[in-house]
Amino acid sequence: MLLEFLQDGLFAALAAIGFAAISNPPRRAYFYCALLAAIGHSARFLLMQQTVLGLHIVIASTLAALLVGLLAVLLSPVAAMPAETSLFPSLLPMIPGVYAYKTFGGLVMCMYRGSEGEFNHYFYLFASNGLTCLFILMGLVIGATTPIFVLKKISFQATR
Repeated sequence: MLLEFLQDGLFAALAAIGFAAISNPPRRAYFYCALLAAIGHSARFLLMQQTVLGLHIVIASTLAALLVGLLAVLLSPVAAMPAETSLFPSLLPMIPGVYAYKTFGGLVMCMYRGSEGEFNHYFYLFASNGLTCLFILMGLVIGATTPIFVLKKISFQATR
């Protein structure tokens, strides 16, 4: 499990660096993006493990986003940049791409199935994956932005 934990953090950090490079931040931001992504994605990984807490992906993603948001706000004065500079790229590896893919796959299969039983099955897959994807995205947004609004004095300190 330790190897999986480290791999999870490493690949999330690499993805965050790639996402950060798209928006052309200062060079010092790459380290913070990678660090926050590794911490957040690994925290979600641990929260979802049966041996730790076994939380559902929606709750685990929300808590991990809350942790990343809190760390981004607390590190923003140290990094001398707005918290959002490192926060948003570090959240992108947690976007539920598999659920979105399965959502649209279920929708397409609904359209091409003739019998009611097959339609109901694929509609169930469409709805289940779509709602899971939606709630993960909502959890990421709420978890990441809550520390910015709660800790206004710290979060806006770097932009002054």
